[in-house]
Amino acid sequence: MSNAQAITGCTIFDGEQYHEDAALLCQNNTVSQICRADDIPSKYAITDLKGGLLAPGFVDLQVNGGGGILFNHQPDVEAIRQICQAHARFGTTAMLPTLITDTRDITAKAIEAGIEAHQQSVPGFLGLHLEGPHLSVAKKGAHAASLIRPMDDDDLNLLLEAKHALPCLMVTLAPESVTSNQIAKLADAGIIVSLGHTNASYKNACTAVDVGASCITHLYNAMSPLTHQEPGLVGTALTCGAVYAGLIADGHHVKPAAIKIALSAKQGPGAIFLVTDAMATIGTDMRSFELNGRTITRQNGRLVLEDGTLAGADLDMASAVRYMHNTIGVNRKDALNMASLTPALCIGISSLYGHLSAGARADFIHFDDELQISQVWQNGELQL
Repeated sequence: MSNAQAITGCTIFDGEQYHEDAALLCQNNTVSQICRADDIPSKYAITDLKGGLLAPGFVDLQVNGGGGILFNHQPDVEAIRQICQAHARFGTTAMLPTLITDTRDITAKAIEAGIEAHQQSVPGFLGLHLEGPHLSVAKKGAHAASLIRPMDDDDLNLLLEAKHALPCLMVTLAPESVTSNQIAKLADAGIIVSLGHTNASYKNACTAVDVGASCITHLYNAMSPLTHQEPGLVGTALTCGAVYAGLIADGHHVKPAAIKIALSAKQGPGAIFLVTDAMATIGTDMRSFELNGRTITRQNGRLVLEDGTLAGADLDMASAVRYMHNTIGVNRKDALNMASLTPALCIGISSLYGHLSAGARADFIHFDDELQISQVWQNGELQL
């Protein structure tokens, strides 16, 4: 993008409202303002998109891989770079590369890679999401049971030290595998504590929220369900208003009726946001790959282990947004915000991400009328 550029000729959604006959002004890779199309200052080079919709870039807080790379298999800065590039094509301009439960050595390497990615200002890199290893074997999903374990002092200290060197760190854990004191220390250090892969009771999950947990990992999946006598983690997610919850909207992980129930029940400052839980397949034609020595097969839009267990998702964020709009019936504004502003709010970066107000990063997507992506800008640079 030139030093000063105006994007016009389309409807502009700024994260809150739509603007017609308007222009998005960007300078130094930052949004300056949205003005009337007739009032574009002469110094701005004009790009006329000739229809469609311009909206904020997507923010994905759970991305295991993409472009043929699984972060667990290649925990280095180049993998982070390629995963971010692969998802940028699908509108995700900011993300948390995610490490699935692994060994202490792989976890340490992933953290080192994240620190290096931050130091190198890798486009799209926000920080890391460590999903495990402090989970419940009873709700392990595709995580290797042999690698799941309780959190010890060394684990806690590693996370606290990592947060000092990373812009954002999210950790998915189960209350069964940690203490309330450990959750409090993580949260007090600014780490986003997300509850997931857990069979915790409603009471124990609420206690975890009380001491600092602020998010729920992939709502409904790999967690204690809601019943009339024991509301479980699902009940916690839907009744604790200040807790955010990620959702995999691919038509396989959660049935439409369950999504609609969650959207109806979830009220308050916390909200539901979209995650892809994407694996290495995104942006490729690969049919299978390995995770911790087990084969994951790509079939009919699903990624499964040999026993049929879902193992991540074959999903990009643009497809998730279309699913929410076309199948679930969520309006375009809310569907787009579930993939941009809401996750940005969840991890405390909404001053720069998830909207197109003055001062925001110049991350935005041009859609056609069917919400298919035409072009993507990341940090002011045209990617697609």
